Amino acid sequence: MTKGRVNPERTLEQQGITGLGEVHYNLLEPALVEQAILHGEGTLGKGGALLVTTGKFTGRSPKDKHIVRTPSVEDHIWWDNNAPMEPEAFDRLYDDMIAHMKGRDYFVQDMYAGADANYRLDVRLVTELAWHSLFIRHMFRRPERDELDTFEPEFTVINCPTFKADPARHGCRSDTVIAMNFDRKLILVGNTEYAGENKKSIFSLLNYLLPEKGVMPMHCSANHAKGNPVDSAIFFGLSGTGKTTLSADPDRILIGDDEHGWSDRGAFNFEGGCYAKTISLSPEAEPEIYATCSMFGTVIENMVFDEETLALDFEDDSLTANMRCAYPLDYISNASKTGLAGHPKNVIMLTCDAFGVLPPIARLTPAQAMYHFLSGFTSKMAGTERGITEPQPVFSTCFGAPFMPRRPEVYGKLLREKIAKHGATCWLVNTGWTGGAFGTGSRMPIKATRALLSAALNGSLANVKFRKDPNFGFEVPVNVASTAVPDILLDPRRTWDDASAYDRQAKKLVEMFAENFTQYEENIDDDVRAVAIG
Repeated sequence: MTKGRVNPERTLEQQGITGLGEVHYNLLEPALVEQAILHGEGTLGKGGALLVTTGKFTGRSPKDKHIVRTPSVEDHIWWDNNAPMEPEAFDRLYDDMIAHMKGRDYFVQDMYAGADANYRLDVRLVTELAWHSLFIRHMFRRPERDELDTFEPEFTVINCPTFKADPARHGCRSDTVIAMNFDRKLILVGNTEYAGENKKSIFSLLNYLLPEKGVMPMHCSANHAKGNPVDSAIFFGLSGTGKTTLSADPDRILIGDDEHGWSDRGAFNFEGGCYAKTISLSPEAEPEIYATCSMFGTVIENMVFDEETLALDFEDDSLTANMRCAYPLDYISNASKTGLAGHPKNVIMLTCDAFGVLPPIARLTPAQAMYHFLSGFTSKMAGTERGITEPQPVFSTCFGAPFMPRRPEVYGKLLREKIAKHGATCWLVNTGWTGGAFGTGSRMPIKATRALLSAALNGSLANVKFRKDPNFGFEVPVNVASTAVPDILLDPRRTWDDASAYDRQAKKLVEMFAENFTQYEENIDDDVRAVAIG
């Protein structure tokens, strides 16, 4: 039995998926909230938000992600970063998952990724959980209702948390699996309730498809000046570095908080919503994001709450430090209605430096920008992945290695070409530690970061005096006209009690950068190689 609006020629049965229980197609938010409550998947919170938990999986499982090795993709995949799965093993996985699904109820959302119609990808997401279907409606872009009558999904994602894979039979690492088959246009997700796997599977898909079309797929947030979509900025960064927080600037228009493309026409959002971290979220620092936590249909993931009053505890991370809220973009008052903007004038690379070495902001040459983009240095924050309980310094190329099917140089070259063609100014912004390393120093003041970014975006920072950093060679402002940014903060060495200890820490970090970058030296231009050598 089916319910909801769907192309009658593209039901699951037409796709060969038969024998299911009740299939709910393209339900709207009220019906999905109702179904989630009826199925015991969550609690109705203040304002109609849906409060859910994801069990033991409170973050992504990147080591359980596989790409099916077929002749069409064999020579294009970065196999050092993506675990292979043989086609026969995937076929067994698919057959066993479909058999497991028999008789069970499922929820289908026909959505698309990509605000630019020239690069739109129509996808079908089949989920066992009603709240996953609600999450998907927030995170992806919604076709008009009458479009659903003729909707033709190009790729299908099947997410079945109650299905456990068999590593011996299915050629995977554990009983949790995320398997992508580009030939069959299928993505299978099993044995994890973490909703982020849904959105990142589509992001990985776009990261493979779009470079062939000359589009740079980016793990970044983006905004533009009010009344001027041509004046746009993009913010690269891993989870926890501030992409969502820093792009949600009340003085600018939010394009999106996580995934974008850069084409010959400009920047465009892949998604239709935001997935913001809520730990220590406050109405003073982030009023609009905070307000979404009590709006109808917002998915509140892994947050502790008072069972009587339903009040959320934004400081209790006993479930996970990766507590989140998912909501549609239109819940933010200054969000773009089109998801489109011009070519970025500013490219910001966010890093969370747990060493306490990097300055709060630095200006990069194009060669330095490619060096830092390929390096992707940051600190992996607690809770983002299973097993991470405190910040760990990591190099995640392109600020998103887990989502990159192709070699990093493919994305690095695309980014550099677009920066050069459109004359973007590049900045490295440290949202991590100052005055010492993690455990000794303190977190970079958010007010200072915001003030420096505002100065960079409005152009005033270009007019201040800069010094050359002795460790990395980039330019660092000496002072800025803002009480939120004392001069001492701009020189991290001065913020340490022991300057010689800073020097040792800086030397250690420079050596880490150099050692990590050796893997790219054969495939880069001489000027970027010169940055690496110093």
